[in-house]
Amino acid sequence: MNTLASHCRHIASRARHAAIDLANVPAEKKAACLRAAAAQIRGDVDAILAANALDLAAAPGFGLSAAAIDRLTLNAKRVEGIAAGVEAVASLPDPVGEVLEESTRPNGLVVKKIRVPLGVVFFIYESRPNVTADAAAVALAAGNAIILRGGKEAAHSSARIVESMRAAIMACGLPADCVQLVDTPDREAVGEYLKLDDLIDIVIPRGGEALIRRVCAEARMPVLKHFTGNCHVYIDKAADLVMAKAITVNAKCQRMGVCNAAESLLVHKDVAPAFLPGVAAALGEHKVEIVGDAATRKLVPAAGLATEADWGTEYLGPKISIAIVDSLDAAIDHVNRYGSRHTDSIVTADKAAADRFAARVDTAVVMVNASTRFNDGGELGLGAEIGISTDKLHARGPCGTKELTTYKFVVHGSGQVRS
Repeated sequence: MNTLASHCRHIASRARHAAIDLANVPAEKKAACLRAAAAQIRGDVDAILAANALDLAAAPGFGLSAAAIDRLTLNAKRVEGIAAGVEAVASLPDPVGEVLEESTRPNGLVVKKIRVPLGVVFFIYESRPNVTADAAAVALAAGNAIILRGGKEAAHSSARIVESMRAAIMACGLPADCVQLVDTPDREAVGEYLKLDDLIDIVIPRGGEALIRRVCAEARMPVLKHFTGNCHVYIDKAADLVMAKAITVNAKCQRMGVCNAAESLLVHKDVAPAFLPGVAAALGEHKVEIVGDAATRKLVPAAGLATEADWGTEYLGPKISIAIVDSLDAAIDHVNRYGSRHTDSIVTADKAAADRFAARVDTAVVMVNASTRFNDGGELGLGAEIGISTDKLHARGPCGTKELTTYKFVVHGSGQVRS
């Protein structure tokens, strides 16, 4: 076995042992550890910001976009947000040990289906330092060990946050190896970890499409994908247009470089003349480039002509595609054809239309009269999240503590034998 492969197996083996120990840690002890980790992060704010400054200084050399640099940047307020996110996870109910089903068989066997941790999670993610803390907290709260592989652009920030969290974990008497950071920039390390299906139970890639496709091709263990966020807002003919404008602008502009930002706007033909010029002007105030179909360009002359590729593109920046549709079903068909099964919103006062949209759109999260930006673990009451799954198995949508568990059957008998 080569040196890199041996090193990766050693890290994963330590994670496996930590996961076994952590699986039986009481809820109150895990919660106390997470609160201690939040306090440690607050206490280490200066060191974390100093590490982040090293990453920001190197950012131009990595060719990062303005949106990517924004995601990378920390300040005192954002560090406080990281700590608060860890505390939010600590306050959640512990999913481990929950009895999902229980029955007694005719022969007296008592059958229980009980929620248990997944085990060891290998998490590969983009250059967002807050994700390091969120993922570690969610994994620990659900009784899992986690191996973190963050983007090289945030290497210093992530390492310093993990240092703070491990200090708290050790101080609380929990196994420190339940949170580990891949300590080599070698891209081949990812491939080595993806071979270790005897030690790692699941891999969660969260990043660009090329990364996710590579992981799916190479992983020997199950993959929970955080794929692209080509999110839609549909303005129905029964929409309150004041509400619709506010939702559209928020969904697109509140933070453009994130996966739950709107990338495509669909407008029913009956309200398009009254709605589109005003919302186009509002988007223009945020420097958003508009591309649209021929009908849109008649109402918004400054709009460019959308290509076929535009309808399926996650821009992660100041650009949006707009189409005028003839009906609710045409909007649903458009979303199902071009969407990425992430987040899609309808604005309407017609309950039947909302219900039909919610039932027929193939997406992880449907918003009714609300911004796509609410597809977030914290906003939906899950606490911090490890990602937003666009899969249908094993979890879908924001992945919090419950989504990092599975179940086992525990059967109690009184001497029964099978005839």
